[in-house]
Amino acid sequence: MSRPVFAALMLGALSLVAARSAMARVDVDLNIGVPAPVYVAPPPPPPPVYVAPPSPPAVVYGPPPVVYAPPPAVVAPAFVIGWHGDRYWDGRRWWTHDAWYGHHPRHYRY
Repeated sequence: MSRPVFAALMLGALSLVAARSAMARVDVDLNIGVPAPVYVAPPPPPPPVYVAPPSPPAVVYGPPPVVYAPPPAVVAPAFVIGWHGDRYWDGRRWWTHDAWYGHHPRHYRY
């Protein structure tokens, strides 16, 4: 390779390197416009608060009252054999007036 060609290639390479470093600069931009909408997640709910229920007041019971009473009397209904209104009880069943006198003719009173 000849010396002038080599020198030209070197000069071209140096100019490219110099151009790259000359491009390094500080830019200041001022933009005025509407910002893009941004979605922000809602905050998490607060943790639950647990409150102990109030303790019930102490209840003090006295001894139960002593009551002396006679035992209750048990009275059984008494069914008396005979007429009860317009029906007759013979100890086993109720008879109507006509049925009793029809079944027992010697007691007929009419």
